[in-house]
Amino acid sequence: MNQALRNWAVASIAAVAVPIVAAAQQLPPAQPFPGPAQPFPPPAAQQPPPAAQPGAPAQRAAPGARPAAAGGLNVAGTWSGPVSQVGSQTKYSVVITLAGTTGETDYPELNCGGKLTRMGASRSYAFYIEVITRGQRDKGGRCPNGSITVARVGDNLGWEWFGSVDGEVFVAYGTLARKPGQ
Repeated sequence: MNQALRNWAVASIAAVAVPIVAAAQQLPPAQPFPGPAQPFPPPAAQQPPPAAQPGAPAQRAAPGARPAAAGGLNVAGTWSGPVSQVGSQTKYSVVITLAGTTGETDYPELNCGGKLTRMGASRSYAFYIEVITRGQRDKGGRCPNGSITVARVGDNLGWEWFGSVDGEVFVAYGTLARKPGQ
């Protein structure tokens, strides 16, 4: 009996270990972490720009170019498009207006919308907290508060919403287009 149990245990361990070892051998070797940490923001970004010299021609942006926000991320404007919620087949529309450190959202099919407060940004992303002000879930509506992350995707805006409702995590995402005239 002990011999059979021992054989079963060895076979079970081998059945689990062999695929793990085989998979691990397919991975590239680990790379060392690159050198010491760099200061943030980089030293060049910490220094104020040099004052314009008298008589020097003023630098102008290319025609049609939009000025970039701090950190190089320009998300200002009104954006809209269909979005998908993970686990749902139904898409719904989002209209988001961003200006500086604030913004507004509208979800026409859900009859709700909210106010955004920018919490931070990187060179690629901007992060907002959304407080629903119309159609709040806790007042019988369909929309809970959450967080929104946006990123420029060419001329479009990548949009992601994250929130928790009754202990369940929900995620929605989509690519929004700038509304004409914005």
